[in-house]
Amino acid sequence: DELLKTQIEAAKVILDTDCNLLLSSGTASGKTEAAFFPIITDILSHPECQASVSVLYIAPLKSLINDQFERLTDLFDMTGITVTHWHGDVGASHKNRLLKNPTGVLQITPESLESMLMNRSNDIPRLFGKLRFIVINEIHSMMSADRGNQILCQLARIESIIERIPRRIGLSATVGDPEAVALWLSAGTKRLTDVPVFDNEKI
Repeated sequence: DELLKTQIEAAKVILDTDCNLLLSSGTASGKTEAAFFPIITDILSHPECQASVSVLYIAPLKSLINDQFERLTDLFDMTGITVTHWHGDVGASHKNRLLKNPTGVLQITPESLESMLMNRSNDIPRLFGKLRFIVINEIHSMMSADRGNQILCQLARIESIIERIPRRIGLSATVGDPEAVALWLSAGTKRLTDVPVFDNEKI
């Protein structure tokens, strides 16, 4: 099957550069797969990163995380990379598996991430010590002053604790001012954010 333009451009940025990535295109254009196919390749190429969570995936709503959990579980099937979702409605046994063996992809809301940083601060180096990517879904809805500042502060706290700056990937429906979103995504990383431009006729 022919790769979509979103998949080709995302793979170029993730695999061939050290930039952050803002992937902005229409609904149902395959942004999730476009981002995660090269992420899978990167993780499998760096097996040492699986000694902790490799990908921190932040989304605004529990319902979106639940929906994406099934989608990502199917996507990561047969890779050996686990996917864990974490929010207030997820059972303790599911969360405890990650705490005992932190690895793979962690999907979480900003509120649950804040709780984790406050209540499990001693676990942060073990949970995120080899973190390579931070994926922020629906990034346009996460940039409001209060929530946006909260997320940037959370990421800065994690990066300070683990003494590394993972690459950031923002996923969004088409945004009116991609340069502003890219600047927000790059904040504190000392990395440029690449913003591929797509022809809406075929993405």
